[in-house]
Amino acid sequence: MNTEINVVIVEDTEIIRDSLMMLVKGSSGFNLSGVYGNAEDALLNIPDICPDVVLMDIGLPGINGIECVRQLVDQCPKSQYLICTIYEDDENVFEALKAGATGYILKNTSPSEILESIVELHTGGAPMSRLIARKVISAMQKPKTNKTLELLTPREAEILHLLAKGFRYKEIGDQLNIDKGTVRCHIHNIYEKLQVQSRTDALNKAFPR
Repeated sequence: MNTEINVVIVEDTEIIRDSLMMLVKGSSGFNLSGVYGNAEDALLNIPDICPDVVLMDIGLPGINGIECVRQLVDQCPKSQYLICTIYEDDENVFEALKAGATGYILKNTSPSEILESIVELHTGGAPMSRLIARKVISAMQKPKTNKTLELLTPREAEILHLLAKGFRYKEIGDQLNIDKGTVRCHIHNIYEKLQVQSRTDALNKAFPR
């Protein structure tokens, strides 16, 4: 059984594109399904591939990466979209998430963390660089009490706040002195109570802008 994660890269800067290609091709458990230097070529070819994960730059010539994701989501709804960019401003972050991206990392992310983010995205997570996660929660926080949080137990609310800060499941477990399985159980309960299916949706509901 083939358990490799099929990855497509959309990046216009040649040196970065080549580095990402080498990283994916040279790493066990990953299969490079396509590489494109612009959104137009990506939109033409990706619907025939519908890979597991699309690693997408924002600052592309012509159609930008956010609009590319927005169009691809309808054609490849099962694919996951991981933004990999230099842009860390609130507008690009939220526009990318609204377009359908489920992960957002910066280009200064280490190669090992990029691979970890692809795996996390493929297995149902929503990886974000810690700086981006902080920006998301900061922008979402309101001075007034949110009724949605009252649906959660104190421990569940604590875990949701740690998720918002960009902590991974293991890191949350280490912070709270509980095992990773217990963290997953709490997160499952959070999703059920908030009637959502992802971290991004949970944060949007618990901390509306």
